[in-house]
Amino acid sequence: MKKIGILGGGQLGRMLLQAAANYVVETYVLENDENCPAAHLCHHFTKGNITDFDTVYNFGKNLDAITIEIEAVNVEALEKLEQEGVKVYPAPAAIKMIKNKVTQKQFYKDHNILSPEFVITHKLDELSQHTSLLPAVHKIGQGGYDGKGVQVIRTADDISKGFDAPSVLEKMVDIQKEIALIIAVANNGDTAIFPPAEMVFDPELNLLDYQISPADISDDILQQASAIARQLAKALNTAGLFAIEMFVDQNNQVQVNETAPRVHNSGHHTIEANYCSQYDMLWRIMLDYPLGDTTAIQRSSIVNILGAEGFSGEADYTGMDEVLKMSGVFVHLYGKTQTKPGRKMGHVTIMHDDKDELVQMAKKIKETLVVKTVRL
Repeated sequence: MKKIGILGGGQLGRMLLQAAANYVVETYVLENDENCPAAHLCHHFTKGNITDFDTVYNFGKNLDAITIEIEAVNVEALEKLEQEGVKVYPAPAAIKMIKNKVTQKQFYKDHNILSPEFVITHKLDELSQHTSLLPAVHKIGQGGYDGKGVQVIRTADDISKGFDAPSVLEKMVDIQKEIALIIAVANNGDTAIFPPAEMVFDPELNLLDYQISPADISDDILQQASAIARQLAKALNTAGLFAIEMFVDQNNQVQVNETAPRVHNSGHHTIEANYCSQYDMLWRIMLDYPLGDTTAIQRSSIVNILGAEGFSGEADYTGMDEVLKMSGVFVHLYGKTQTKPGRKMGHVTIMHDDKDELVQMAKKIKETLVVKTVRL
């Protein structure tokens, strides 16, 4: 029986472990919080810091393989583990490049992967030298997550909002749509691509509001996106699962925004809506089984369940009964007992043939299922 570890015990690790139950595999999780969403679903839980070299190395040295559910991990420890024969998915070199937005953008440029125009800045005062690029988005090189570490710089007056650290200043794209596409790469180089999802973001939180999959795009845009995904996978040169966020501009040209070297929130719907989920797919890769069928069973949507504004403390879910009575609806709670504004507490997947009906159901669920706090 293979021993496979996961660095990080959040909701992505939780859903990865739920898929692991279908296979004969011994699972290990490393996470600082013993009450994290994944803690009770693995065979072996280790409390520890995923950014500490010794902790990560000691956790992984007796495993057959290891993967991540977040990029903020100690890559040097993974490199040593890889040298000693532990399989790392994806390869540490890919994680190291992707976790830093500066090296990630440079990677796209070096491999002729279409991405928005950019410059690299090291200090805040350098922004004033690049006003010709405005309006632009300033993205901090390391440490950004879930919309944090991203600042819109529309005019020279906004420069003070930028980051006084190595960052990417990226020219804003006149976006028609935002799509996300997940590509799986097997150990033998085989690939499988999931149908793209169309992303609709909350403009204030900069978090996913809801999404529709498969995305409502032309065959030409689908072909562009798929070609870019294969080009990127070939350049990365490692087995693993990669979620690629893309822009479709007003000229119907597809450009890469960012890549995640792991299972991703844009693929939650695949649990119910595709023949093979992104989580099942990663286990197939790590266990060296054939890649799964990515075909969509039915059109779907995802709604994030976020902590309500003004509420912090023990979580209480209102509207749950009403949502669970709906047809074609699947509720996933992440097991987090404490809520705070904007915190990801779960998601709801909706399946329906009609896109307009999906959007209406998504909006209704967003209004109905609210996370507040327990009244004492």
